[in-house]
Amino acid sequence: MIGNKNKVMVFLFLCCAGIMVIPFIASCGKSGTASPSSSATKTQMQLVNLSPDLQGVLLWVGLVKQTQYPVSYPNSSNYLTLTNIDSPVQVRSYSPLISSGSFVTINPVLKPYLKYTLFVTGLRADNTINSIFTVDTAAAPATGRGKIRFVNASPKSQAFDVSANGTMAFTNQLYLKASSFIELPAGSYEFKIMPTGTTTVISDLKGITILDGKIYTLYCRGVANGADSVAFGAGVLSNK
Repeated sequence: MIGNKNKVMVFLFLCCAGIMVIPFIASCGKSGTASPSSSATKTQMQLVNLSPDLQGVLLWVGLVKQTQYPVSYPNSSNYLTLTNIDSPVQVRSYSPLISSGSFVTINPVLKPYLKYTLFVTGLRADNTINSIFTVDTAAAPATGRGKIRFVNASPKSQAFDVSANGTMAFTNQLYLKASSFIELPAGSYEFKIMPTGTTTVISDLKGITILDGKIYTLYCRGVANGADSVAFGAGVLSNK
């Protein structure tokens, strides 16, 4: 009888111990590096380095590095699927010779299924590093048309006007500003960038194709009338 009681006591003890240990094991399994949530992995962002003297930079979101390789001037990381959508969004240096602090820190509210671009611009030499943050997801254009906007990322610049095949498309576009999207018929375009109120063309992009249903961003970089490493230039990004 005593032996049976001992067996019952041991069994009850083991049951109680198991009940206590299982939650502990479960909680331990949740620690460490968390897997990306399904909503976070539907969010995309690209980093575009338009600062002539910043050297290679990295994109960090929610204090987690998103870019595997540094993004140099004047290149883009292309769209990255984010591992999280927490703030802050930061641009940090890749070079060990430059301070490990962030050049840019912003706190946007990121949403699942959307695309974003973070342009970093300005000059490290005169402490004018800045950024332009854009939402790249937009309503689809009408059939037979595409959409495009203009981003002025040229430090020390005044406002610019932009024509598309000889017709004014954007006017008085200020530094660090992104225009709204406009629709254009699908086809080949020549974009001319001019200081506002003049006909002086400082950048001429020819043979730019706007495809049916696609969305684009036209941007300028460098310093107007600048030379060598800060020469003025322009480019087009596909957002869809």
